[in-house]
Amino acid sequence: MIDVETPDGVADCYLTRPDDDAHPGVLFVIDAIGLRQQIKDMADRIAAQGYVVLAPNIFYRAGRAPIWPDANLADPDSRADFMKNVMPITSSLTPPRIISDGGAYLGKLAELSEGEAGITGYCMGGRHGWQIAASYPDRVAALGGFHTGGMVTDDDDSPHLRAPEVQASVYWGHADNDHGMTPESIATLDKAMDDAGISHITEVYAGAAHGYTMADQGAYNEAASERHFEALFDLLGRSL
Repeated sequence: MIDVETPDGVADCYLTRPDDDAHPGVLFVIDAIGLRQQIKDMADRIAAQGYVVLAPNIFYRAGRAPIWPDANLADPDSRADFMKNVMPITSSLTPPRIISDGGAYLGKLAELSEGEAGITGYCMGGRHGWQIAASYPDRVAALGGFHTGGMVTDDDDSPHLRAPEVQASVYWGHADNDHGMTPESIATLDKAMDDAGISHITEVYAGAAHGYTMADQGAYNEAASERHFEALFDLLGRSL
């Protein structure tokens, strides 16, 4: 664990790397459940492929991780109650805040790694990763988003409208039947990326529910999770 100074305070972050040699950097943007052992395990697996991985506690304004140490995420009823309690914290992480924080995270990665960075994001982390990639296009070469929702809204600041600002290669691994990313929303996002000339791959993981990568949640799907790692490693390997 290391501390990273941001314009608003200090974020506690998990840092993992294969060795002390120079490697490309990857920013791991977590889901709403927070920085926990599952995230560290996934970050370790990415690092083993030859990357310096930084996984920030993006909710550091609410406290150091783990913010919710006793959450029973595998039980549907307990998870539903948990999500009600966590919503005020997740909704307070506005685009301006994540963009400001993202600059600090990328700055720390630049000190620890070489070249442009990649971003991998999960659930809301994919949307936040997109905002960071759009805000720092000269520093982000790859973005992978998995079971990410909310990329297309009716608002004037819908995330998909920032496609012209993104220069990274992009991969989306959408959950099947995700109410936060409907087939219509996926088509709208794809068109925005096509119009912006973004190199991208979009896939829907049939039978995989929202949260399919997270082994500590009831939606975990081992086959889909393994598929996501293969896609992510391919993206990072050809982009960084």
